[in-house]
Amino acid sequence: MADNSDFLKPSIPRFDGFYDHWAMLMENLLRSREYWSLIEDGVTVAPPNATAEQVQAANASKITDMKVKNYLFHSIDREILETILSKDTSKDIWDAMRLKYKGSTKVKRAQLQALRKEFEVLEMGESETVNEF
Repeated sequence: MADNSDFLKPSIPRFDGFYDHWAMLMENLLRSREYWSLIEDGVTVAPPNATAEQVQAANASKITDMKVKNYLFHSIDREILETILSKDTSKDIWDAMRLKYKGSTKVKRAQLQALRKEFEVLEMGESETVNEF
């Protein structure tokens, strides 16, 4: 039987502007690590007058949430993270990314416009030679 060390550790998917693809890869990664419940349900909070067991469960949930936030921080560029107002929990970050990037026609138009502008900047002028370009 194969040893677990033979398997490659999955790399953290980078957000490249294509939310649906990134979300699918991140969801798969988080489910494989058994962290997805934090994205769906959020962090467990101990109620007032909590028992020792409830406090321990809440603390474990916070630590696990920090691990998920670490994955998210590594997958999202700094410029994008700076636009997310609430970074308290992994659920907050995930929801902000979904609201901002999922299937938004505004985002798709902006990406298309940026690509057009990049193309115009790279376009060689009629009087330019290849060496000048």
